[in-house]
Amino acid sequence: MKASLAAAILAAGALLATGCATKKYVQATEAPIQAKADQASQQGTQNATQIKTTQDQLKELDEKTATGIDRANEKAGAAEHDAQDAGNHANDAAKEAGVAVQKSDQNTTALASLRDSVASLDDYQVQTSATVTFATNRDHLTTEAEASLDKLVQDIQGNKRFFVAVEGFTDSRGGRAYNDALSRRRAEAVVQYLVSKHDVPVYRVHVIGLGPDKPVDEAHTAAARAKNRRVEVKVYTAPTVAATAGPPSAK
Repeated sequence: MKASLAAAILAAGALLATGCATKKYVQATEAPIQAKADQASQQGTQNATQIKTTQDQLKELDEKTATGIDRANEKAGAAEHDAQDAGNHANDAAKEAGVAVQKSDQNTTALASLRDSVASLDDYQVQTSATVTFATNRDHLTTEAEASLDKLVQDIQGNKRFFVAVEGFTDSRGGRAYNDALSRRRAEAVVQYLVSKHDVPVYRVHVIGLGPDKPVDEAHTAAARAKNRRVEVKVYTAPTVAATAGPPSAK
C-alpha cells in the first residue's frame, strides 16, 4: 500500500517536472519568433514611412518639373516676342537710316544752293533807297513817308532780281527793350505798306529793328532826335553779268 502511494507521488512529480520543462521550452521557442515578428512589424512600418516619403518626393519633383516646363515655355515665348521686337526695331532703324540719308542729300543740295546765293550777294548793289521818319513814340506812316515809298517802288518796277532791306530805328531816349520793339514796329509798318499797296513779294524783304543803334546824328537836340526816328529802306539789285547766278533767297 505504502509502496503504491510512493509510486503515485513519484509519477505525479515526474508529470509536474515534465510540464514545467515543456512550458520553458515553449517560452524559449516563442521568444525569438516574437522578436522576429516585432522586428518585421517595425521594418514594415519603416518601409511604409520610406515609401510615403518617396511618394511625396516624387510628387514634389513632378510639381517642380511641371513648373519648370511652364517657366521654360514662358521664357521661350518671351524670347520669341523679344526677337520679333528686335526685328521690328531693326526695320525701323533701317527706315530711319534711309530717311536720314535722303535728308542728308537734300541738306547737301540746299547748302550748295545757299552757298551760291550767298556768293551772289556780293554782286548785288543798292539801286535805290528811301528814308522815312516818325513822330515821337509813333509807328504809323505819315503822308510824306508813303509818298517816299511810292517813288521807291516806281524805281524798281520791271526789275525781277532784287531784294529790299528794311531797318527801323529810334532816338536815344527811353529804355532799350522799348526802343527795340518800337523800331521793329516802324520797320514792319513800312513792309506792310510795300506788300499791301505795291504787291512787293514778302519773301524778298529783310526786316530788322535796331533801336537807338547807328544814329545818323549823335547830337542831343530835338532836330537830331527827329532824324534818328526813322526807317531806312534800301533796294538791292543784281547787275546783268550776275543774272545767271539766280536771285538770293530773301525772307
